[in-house]
Amino acid sequence: MRILHLVSCRGWSSDAYWAARVTRELERRGHTVTLGCRAGTEARVIERARMLGVQHVVTFAFASGLTPAADIADLRQLLGRLPETDIVHVHRGKEHWLAALANRLCRTPRPLVRTRHIAQAVRPHAANRWLYRRATALTLTVTEAIRGQYIAAGLVAPERVVTLPGGADTEAFTPAVALSTVRALPGGVDGALLVGMVAGLRVMKGHRVVVDAAARLAAQGIRPHFAFVGTGSTEAGIREAIARRGLDAQFTLTGFTTDLSAVMSTLDVALYVPLESDGMSRVVFEYLAAGRALIASRVGVVPEIIEDGKHALLVPAGDAGALADALARLVADAGLRARLAGAGRRLVLERYSGAQLAAALEAHYVRLAPA
Repeated sequence: MRILHLVSCRGWSSDAYWAARVTRELERRGHTVTLGCRAGTEARVIERARMLGVQHVVTFAFASGLTPAADIADLRQLLGRLPETDIVHVHRGKEHWLAALANRLCRTPRPLVRTRHIAQAVRPHAANRWLYRRATALTLTVTEAIRGQYIAAGLVAPERVVTLPGGADTEAFTPAVALSTVRALPGGVDGALLVGMVAGLRVMKGHRVVVDAAARLAAQGIRPHFAFVGTGSTEAGIREAIARRGLDAQFTLTGFTTDLSAVMSTLDVALYVPLESDGMSRVVFEYLAAGRALIASRVGVVPEIIEDGKHALLVPAGDAGALADALARLVADAGLRARLAGAGRRLVLERYSGAQLAAALEAHYVRLAPA
């Protein structure tokens, strides 16, 4: 099939990653896939997509808001591409509306698929009812909770909205041991049990909850080393919280890294502890694929796919005491760490690999595409 994925992200968000990931996986399955990105995002989105192996990239203006000149130019470009396309798959509102309007104007409209990546309800006003009920052939959501929002709002009939969680590249993320810069940083942690968290330094990601849990453990004489991998606006506040608790020797903030698979492979325990759902939660799938013992908050996709005590240890979001207890269990029990790591890896291999995600998506496309 000839497939056009459109994603208007300004930066490397979960939406952009999902679009690029499935583009590459569908290419591996023999389809001709073009990824349409926002112009001006070469460094932040397009280069990252190419690093994942995406072969065909085009750009659109995808201007914010209602911008007549840019929107008309995008419509013309889409109208020129639709006759040579079997499926159009969109990821955000801007491209969703543009593709729907292009289909309306085109003599050869194509099935339009929308993936909803975030847990924010869509307003059921008249325009959105037309967009989802009449202009969109299929809506995909990355969690069952997001699917439930659509159904509760009456926007989409249950049979036309399907949950399709994200996946991980099980070839890139493996349990293979690799030397990471995390272990080589000043304050050396060689030989220490390493607890890691890969997340942007933002309030909702839960870094301060981890610092609080670490302080509770330290009071019990339990002192693993912690690595925060990522950058963001709250870095100064996180460093201050670490220093205030007297935990500087136990924490390393590594900054940004392009080699997450190498970093993850060095972790003894991985953390995913946001205060609320952030949609796809792709790092969860990557931790599991990498064979890491995982502690995760019960938010978003986590309780839908992970069985507590079998694939990971689950804790209430924002509960530093529960997080400290779960960490104490894993620090003390190497066997439990190994069992969780193995079960998590098997779960991804069996149900959530990138290849399986693409196969499921392909099945929907085949059902929708014109014969």
